[in-house]
Amino acid sequence: MANMALQLLGFFFGLWGFAGTVLATLLPHWRITASVSSNMITATAVMRGLWMECMWSSTGIYQCELYRSQLALPPDLQAARALMVLSCFTSVLTSLVAVMGMKCTHYARGSVIKSALALSGGVGFLCAGLLCLITVSWTTNEVVMDFYDPFFPIGMSYEIGLAVYLGYASACLSLVGGLVLCWGSREDRGQNPVHLRMSPPSPPPVLNNTYASAPLDERPQAVKDNHAPSLFSLSSSDYRLNNYV
Repeated sequence: MANMALQLLGFFFGLWGFAGTVLATLLPHWRITASVSSNMITATAVMRGLWMECMWSSTGIYQCELYRSQLALPPDLQAARALMVLSCFTSVLTSLVAVMGMKCTHYARGSVIKSALALSGGVGFLCAGLLCLITVSWTTNEVVMDFYDPFFPIGMSYEIGLAVYLGYASACLSLVGGLVLCWGSREDRGQNPVHLRMSPPSPPPVLNNTYASAPLDERPQAVKDNHAPSLFSLSSSDYRLNNYV
């Protein structure tokens, strides 16, 4: 029962991490820049994400525009796209595998592959969390390096957006869910009844023999009488008779 609870807890942690990863991938709040006009009345904010660039104005105008060319994007943005999509795809496959391997489902119950499927689901959540963590860490490093670069234009510097923090939280949830699911699956694998059947068979019980065993060498009496007594046997017989005289 404890292993089932651990598996369910790890699976739900992984699902929450997957939902956060998808939301962080779609949001445009990866890099934010804010500028205020001289009259301190009008303020505008530019937000750049993985798929679009948006602009917000204090007058209530909010506009977004998708990136039109894939090849015209910078290499770091293309790599971030690929890693986040791969993280989401890994989480989807991991969820399906983990559902089949958990003890609360009826798929392959009593089979040796059930615990292996649950363990594979935990490893998949770990991989998905690492992919998301690498992406947001890479973006954070680039934003910080550009912000403190003295040769970078002042009006073009960005700050860390909300989607990056959401990516950190989602990566942590996926990593925790993968660890908990692996722990519950490891305990379950050690108690699998299939391993008990692989032990060598015990020897059959010894039955009491109620029949008298025949002598190993019992020759017929007629055959024994046909042999003439030897000198050694005669001398042995005389010796035994002398003891009683």
